[in-house]
Amino acid sequence: MALRHDIRRGALLMLGATALFTIMSSMVKLVGERLPFTEVMFFRCALAMPVVGIIVCRSGDWGVLRTKRPVAHFFRACTGMAAMGSSFYALTLLPLAEHTALSYTTPLFVTLLSIPFLGERPGIHRWGAVLMGFAGIMVIATGQGAFSGGVDSEHAVGITFAVLQGVFSAFTTMLVRGLSATEKSTTIVMWQSLLMTLFTGATLPFLWVTPTAWELAMLLTLGLIGGVAQVMLTEAYASAQVSSLGPYSYTSILWATVLGIVVFGTWPGLSMLAGAAMIIAAGLYILHREMKRTKR
Repeated sequence: MALRHDIRRGALLMLGATALFTIMSSMVKLVGERLPFTEVMFFRCALAMPVVGIIVCRSGDWGVLRTKRPVAHFFRACTGMAAMGSSFYALTLLPLAEHTALSYTTPLFVTLLSIPFLGERPGIHRWGAVLMGFAGIMVIATGQGAFSGGVDSEHAVGITFAVLQGVFSAFTTMLVRGLSATEKSTTIVMWQSLLMTLFTGATLPFLWVTPTAWELAMLLTLGLIGGVAQVMLTEAYASAQVSSLGPYSYTSILWATVLGIVVFGTWPGLSMLAGAAMIIAAGLYILHREMKRTKR
């Protein structure tokens, strides 16, 4: 059966998913001012379970819930939880647009990890893109004065965890590539949601802070928004080739900039914009090289 390739539908779904994920991040930042980020993570993960149920019901194949690789799923959930935890914690310390820009570092670390994990040998073009991406990180960090008060300043800690999100997301990408050889995407998503819900739920007795009615409404809403965004993202990748949708995901920096100004009153500085442009350009160039290599 021929693969579906409806670029218009895929692009619209990707744009919608990107917008919703950015809105979710802004809500995480709002409730994260008082609630522990692990508590926010629990609601995000738990409310993803109904989404998985919808996907399974639509496929009609309940056999996808079985797996012969529970250990691999366990490690994939661990890296996913580390990535989400790093992201949510960084959101409490950084402006929304800056956090979003630093989240684009994942392709840089995927390139680096592909050397020991996949035995790949990046050429001079991809190495140049990686170096430019890391230079963009330094432009954001130094331009915002992250290290003016020492490496332990709050801003530096936020940047560190935002970059760690990219590292753990890259590890997750490597694990998903391995799992995809034998497991369906629905199986991977289901086990990720289940295990991450259990992991974050285990922290609640120790870190629970009772949310106000407004905070509870925000938690439920951000969880549902995240779930809907996940469905849209899945449908986007099912509608068009992944390589053709990559550039549309970078529109989140526009959403983050607008929401940062409207909701939090933070305007991006020139250094943040310059660093973000360098990181995005690096990611797009790595994507371009991957597409050329795939064609060959």
